[in-house]
Amino acid sequence: MKKTMRKLLFELLKDSKRSDREIAKTLGVSQPTITRMRNRLIEEGMIQEFTIIPDFVKMGYEILAIDCFKSKMKEGLTEKAEKETMARPNILFAARAQGMGKNAVVISMHKSYTDYSEFITKLLFEGGNDVEDHDTLLVSLRGLVVKPFSLKYLAELEEEQ
Repeated sequence: MKKTMRKLLFELLKDSKRSDREIAKTLGVSQPTITRMRNRLIEEGMIQEFTIIPDFVKMGYEILAIDCFKSKMKEGLTEKAEKETMARPNILFAARAQGMGKNAVVISMHKSYTDYSEFITKLLFEGGNDVEDHDTLLVSLRGLVVKPFSLKYLAELEEEQ
Protein backbone atom coordinates (compact mmCIF):
# COMPACT_ATOMS: atom_id res chain seq x y z
CA MET A 1 0.00 0.00 0.00
CA LYS A 2 1.26 3.42 -0.91
CA LYS A 3 2.38 5.66 1.93
CA THR A 4 -0.31 8.31 1.34
CA MET A 5 -3.08 5.69 1.20
CA ARG A 6 -1.81 4.23 4.47
CA LYS A 7 -1.84 7.70 6.03
CA LEU A 8 -5.40 8.21 4.78
CA LEU A 9 -6.50 4.94 6.35
CA PHE A 10 -5.08 5.99 9.71
CA GLU A 11 -6.63 9.45 9.45
CA LEU A 12 -10.00 7.76 8.91
CA LEU A 13 -9.38 5.55 11.96
CA LYS A 14 -8.97 8.71 14.02
CA ASP A 15 -12.24 10.21 12.77
CA SER A 16 -14.08 8.87 9.73
CA LYS A 17 -16.64 11.69 9.68
CA ARG A 18 -14.01 14.23 8.61
CA SER A 19 -14.47 15.62 5.13
CA ASP A 20 -12.16 14.71 2.27
CA ARG A 21 -11.21 18.40 2.09
CA GLU A 22 -10.13 18.45 5.75
CA ILE A 23 -8.11 15.23 5.37
CA ALA A 24 -6.54 16.55 2.16
CA LYS A 25 -5.22 19.58 4.07
CA THR A 26 -3.79 17.32 6.78
CA LEU A 27 -2.04 15.06 4.26
CA GLY A 28 -0.99 17.82 1.86
CA VAL A 29 -2.80 16.48 -1.21
CA SER A 30 -5.88 17.56 -3.18
CA GLN A 31 -9.45 16.75 -2.14
CA PRO A 32 -10.11 14.76 -5.37
CA THR A 33 -7.02 12.66 -4.59
CA ILE A 34 -8.42 11.82 -1.15
CA THR A 35 -11.81 10.94 -2.64
CA ARG A 36 -10.17 8.62 -5.21
CA MET A 37 -7.96 7.01 -2.55
CA ARG A 38 -10.89 6.51 -0.15
CA ASN A 39 -12.92 4.85 -2.92
CA ARG A 40 -9.97 2.63 -3.79
CA LEU A 41 -9.58 1.59 -0.14
CA ILE A 42 -13.26 0.63 -0.13
CA GLU A 43 -13.04 -1.24 -3.46
CA GLU A 44 -9.94 -3.17 -2.31
CA GLY A 45 -11.64 -4.15 0.94
CA MET A 46 -9.23 -2.26 3.20
CA ILE A 47 -12.24 -0.33 4.49
CA GLN A 48 -15.06 -2.72 5.25
CA GLU A 49 -17.53 -0.25 6.71
CA PHE A 50 -17.92 3.20 8.22
CA THR A 51 -19.49 3.17 11.65
CA ILE A 52 -19.56 4.92 15.00
CA ILE A 53 -18.61 3.85 18.49
CA PRO A 54 -21.50 4.83 20.75
CA ASP A 55 -21.74 5.09 24.50
CA PHE A 56 -22.97 1.54 25.12
CA VAL A 57 -24.17 2.31 28.67
CA LYS A 58 -26.36 5.15 27.38
CA MET A 59 -27.76 2.67 24.85
CA GLY A 60 -28.74 0.38 27.72
CA TYR A 61 -25.92 -2.18 27.59
CA GLU A 62 -24.29 -3.05 30.90
CA ILE A 63 -22.23 -6.16 30.11
CA LEU A 64 -19.60 -7.05 27.55
CA ALA A 65 -19.09 -10.81 27.53
CA ILE A 66 -16.05 -12.67 26.24
CA ASP A 67 -16.87 -16.36 25.91
CA CYS A 68 -14.19 -18.90 25.03
CA PHE A 69 -15.18 -22.35 23.81
CA LYS A 70 -13.57 -25.67 23.14
CA SER A 71 -15.61 -27.36 20.48
CA LYS A 72 -15.27 -30.60 18.62
CA MET A 73 -13.78 -30.05 15.19
CA LYS A 74 -16.08 -31.75 12.74
CA GLU A 75 -17.45 -31.24 9.27
CA GLY A 76 -20.14 -28.60 9.03
CA LEU A 77 -19.34 -26.98 12.39
CA THR A 78 -17.97 -23.78 10.84
CA GLU A 79 -21.13 -23.26 8.80
CA LYS A 80 -23.32 -24.02 11.83
CA ALA A 81 -21.35 -21.59 14.02
CA GLU A 82 -21.54 -18.87 11.38
CA LYS A 83 -25.30 -19.32 11.03
CA GLU A 84 -25.82 -19.21 14.81
CA THR A 85 -23.62 -16.16 15.41
CA MET A 86 -24.94 -14.17 12.44
CA ALA A 87 -28.50 -14.71 13.74
CA ARG A 88 -27.62 -12.91 16.99
CA PRO A 89 -27.07 -9.15 16.53
CA ASN A 90 -25.64 -8.77 20.04
CA ILE A 91 -22.63 -10.89 19.02
CA LEU A 92 -20.03 -8.34 17.92
CA PHE A 93 -17.26 -10.78 17.01
CA ALA A 94 -16.84 -14.54 16.66
CA ALA A 95 -13.79 -16.41 15.42
CA ARG A 96 -11.59 -19.44 15.77
CA ALA A 97 -9.01 -18.95 18.49
CA GLN A 98 -6.09 -20.66 20.20
CA GLY A 99 -4.99 -20.73 23.80
CA MET A 100 -6.07 -21.81 27.25
CA GLY A 101 -7.35 -25.05 25.75
CA LYS A 102 -10.00 -23.24 23.70
CA ASN A 103 -10.54 -22.98 19.96
CA ALA A 104 -13.25 -20.32 19.55
CA VAL A 105 -14.17 -16.92 20.98
CA VAL A 106 -17.39 -14.90 20.99
CA ILE A 107 -17.66 -11.28 22.13
CA SER A 108 -21.17 -10.04 22.83
CA MET A 109 -23.08 -7.16 24.46
CA HIS A 110 -25.95 -7.52 26.95
CA LYS A 111 -28.38 -5.21 28.71
CA SER A 112 -28.29 -7.17 31.98
CA TYR A 113 -26.96 -10.30 33.63
CA THR A 114 -30.33 -11.96 33.05
CA ASP A 115 -30.06 -11.12 29.35
CA TYR A 116 -26.56 -12.65 29.25
CA SER A 117 -27.66 -15.74 31.19
CA GLU A 118 -30.50 -16.43 28.75
CA PHE A 119 -28.16 -15.80 25.80
CA ILE A 120 -25.42 -18.21 26.92
CA THR A 121 -27.90 -20.89 28.04
CA LYS A 122 -29.51 -20.84 24.60
CA LEU A 123 -26.16 -20.72 22.81
CA LEU A 124 -24.82 -23.71 24.74
CA PHE A 125 -28.07 -25.62 24.34
CA GLU A 126 -28.04 -25.09 20.58
CA GLY A 127 -24.35 -26.04 20.49
CA GLY A 128 -25.38 -29.42 21.85
CA ASN A 129 -22.60 -31.96 21.90
CA ASP A 130 -20.33 -29.72 19.81
CA VAL A 131 -19.18 -27.70 22.86
CA GLU A 132 -16.80 -29.59 25.13
CA ASP A 133 -15.82 -26.71 27.44
CA HIS A 134 -16.70 -23.06 27.98
CA ASP A 135 -15.34 -20.13 30.01
CA THR A 136 -16.69 -16.60 30.37
CA LEU A 137 -15.27 -13.22 31.26
CA LEU A 138 -17.95 -10.61 32.00
CA VAL A 139 -17.06 -6.93 31.90
CA SER A 140 -19.30 -4.35 33.58
CA LEU A 141 -19.55 -1.40 31.23
CA ARG A 142 -20.68 0.71 34.19
CA GLY A 143 -17.52 -0.21 36.10
CA LEU A 144 -14.03 1.18 35.83
CA VAL A 145 -12.95 1.53 32.20
CA VAL A 146 -9.36 2.71 32.03
CA LYS A 147 -9.23 2.87 28.24
CA PRO A 148 -12.46 3.03 26.24
CA PHE A 149 -12.79 1.03 23.03
CA SER A 150 -11.58 2.97 19.98
CA LEU A 151 -9.68 2.27 16.78
CA LYS A 152 -7.97 5.67 16.91
CA TYR A 153 -5.28 4.12 19.11
CA LEU A 154 -3.98 2.21 16.08
CA ALA A 155 -3.51 5.51 14.28
CA GLU A 156 -1.65 6.89 17.29
CA LEU A 157 0.59 3.81 17.28
CA GLU A 158 1.33 4.34 13.60
CA GLU A 159 2.35 7.96 14.26
CA GLU A 160 4.82 6.81 16.93
CA GLN A 161 6.60 4.45 14.55
